[in-house]
Amino acid sequence: MIDFTFSPEAVDLRERVRAFCSEKLPPELRRIGFMENDHPPRRLMDEWQRNLAEKGWAAPRFPAEHGGTGWSDELHYAFEREMALNGAPRPDSAMMMIGPTLLQYGTSEQKSEFLPKMLNGEQRWCQGFSEPNAGSDLASLKCRADVDGADYILNGSKMWTSDGHTSDWMFGIFRTDDSGRKQHGITFLLLDMRSPGVTVEPIVTFGHRHNVNQVYFDDVRVPTANRLGEEHQGWSVAKYLLTLERFGTAEVSRSLSTLERLKQHIHSEFPEKSRSIAHTLLLADLVRAEAELMALEATEARMLFGEDGVEELGAEASLLKIRGTEIQQRILEIAHRVLGDEAVVKRPDGNEEVPRLSCYAADARFNFRKTSIYAGSNEIQKNIIAKAVLGL
Repeated sequence: MIDFTFSPEAVDLRERVRAFCSEKLPPELRRIGFMENDHPPRRLMDEWQRNLAEKGWAAPRFPAEHGGTGWSDELHYAFEREMALNGAPRPDSAMMMIGPTLLQYGTSEQKSEFLPKMLNGEQRWCQGFSEPNAGSDLASLKCRADVDGADYILNGSKMWTSDGHTSDWMFGIFRTDDSGRKQHGITFLLLDMRSPGVTVEPIVTFGHRHNVNQVYFDDVRVPTANRLGEEHQGWSVAKYLLTLERFGTAEVSRSLSTLERLKQHIHSEFPEKSRSIAHTLLLADLVRAEAELMALEATEARMLFGEDGVEELGAEASLLKIRGTEIQQRILEIAHRVLGDEAVVKRPDGNEEVPRLSCYAADARFNFRKTSIYAGSNEIQKNIIAKAVLGL
């Protein structure tokens, strides 16, 4: 892969991250990470979050006064890369999305109330954006939040709510006014999932996974103090959060880790002299995917280490989201195809630290078809680029 020539400080950090993962990353959680499972059990995630908090690495990009590290963009990049290569789980939505959004838009009271509990794993959060008839066209949402004294009263439902059944709180956007453009009249709220009137119904996806849900609101009361930003102006808050989500969805480091394990499998299982024409074609596809990933890695680094850094990324994050998800899906597809007959049988992985490809390749391929849809479908991202970047 491309050698960015990390500074001595970044090289030292990568070594410390490797040592930390070796000591503190639960072996079960490492195996789950290498099996491309993006929804590990909460009991494991809470333990891992506490370990990170004790080390001071729970939320590296937060300001130092809120538990952050004060690292440069290069050190953040080195940290994220080494975490992925060592099978550490993806950061949850609190660290990646609502935490930074609270820092940008929250009141001092909101920051004091929520941020410490996010850092130590005491609170888990889910996202309430999509609805049955408002997904790609998110601004068409209908779920209501009507003012009643010091509260909003919520009615309606949210769809595809990842980890809604294990989360303590939800951040979401709700319709508070219908009189203007659909982007107006949207308000961003934080709500306790234990509130009376909240019902979580499971959605079982392909492969018998229960990671997503439909959440119903029946006269659910949310204090106006839990509004993030101004009333009716939640679309601006949501756009800020979605930019963070889209940047994270590119997952270059995760794809690098998956690619390396796939290459090791090919070299160990298919010696050069025994490769068939079919496997030769697969290798050609793999080389093409690797080249595209190298180009995306260089693009991501250019954006990260540019003059403004990741904090100033706007519509450009859509480019990373599109290419990152396309390449991720291609690598997982090749991993599935390269197994041949083995792909139809999911074998137990035993206690191997790095599980066999046949244990997870098919499941991962089908599960990660979703990435080109969530965080705004790739078709929507192309429209964003056309308008906001190219000026078309």
